[in-house]
Amino acid sequence: MPTETLIILAISALCIGVSKAGFSGVSLIAVYLLAQEFGAKESLGIALPLLIMADLMVYPAFRRHGSWAQVWPIFFPALAGITLGFVLLPYLPNEVMKPVIGSIILAMVVISILRAFYGEAIERMAKSMSFRYSSAASGGIATVLANAAGPIFQLYFLTIRLPKMELIGVCARFFLVVNLLKLPLNAQLNLITQETMMMNLYLAPVLAIGIFVGKKFLHRIPQKSFEYLILLFAVIAGVNLTFF
Repeated sequence: MPTETLIILAISALCIGVSKAGFSGVSLIAVYLLAQEFGAKESLGIALPLLIMADLMVYPAFRRHGSWAQVWPIFFPALAGITLGFVLLPYLPNEVMKPVIGSIILAMVVISILRAFYGEAIERMAKSMSFRYSSAASGGIATVLANAAGPIFQLYFLTIRLPKMELIGVCARFFLVVNLLKLPLNAQLNLITQETMMMNLYLAPVLAIGIFVGKKFLHRIPQKSFEYLILLFAVIAGVNLTFF
């Protein structure tokens, strides 16, 4: 394997590790690098086992924060989105869906910012069933088509005012279940092969380093700064998916 490819894989694994520790927008760097190196659809099969390994490392680290009871209200609408995503995946080129996902992320950034000016109205909307279902379903579609659900769900949890450690704990549980569900479906589409699995195993130590670095930073950053960083990463992710 060329040295350049190995470097891209290592950077991608590091970014996924950091993102799983709470800074989800960083994962879009991995999405971009892997798509450029291996192709949009092929990169899904490389990224998914990395995401699952990271989920298995992160969940024990954050199991004291959040609860499974907070996962189930968003799980079933997300599952509907995942199902729709897998139906569309063989037919839709990544170039069509990337701007759609990017626009959803940017719309949720706007909603989060408007919370500072129209607090009461945004609070009412955030607590509504329609907002919860549409956010979860959009995230379900995004996780299948571009592994880009992290910013959507983090913005949703920010909008409903979930504290940072609780947010990470709920996301750790949610994505562990969701990514495991995606595994046989990706394998059925021949996106995961023995070669990609071996590649992922070699990257496990780099993933662990990324999670360690992200967790250290997470404990040092105040809640407000954490929220601003999520918004910044989400804007970068949304703009990248929409326009590039």
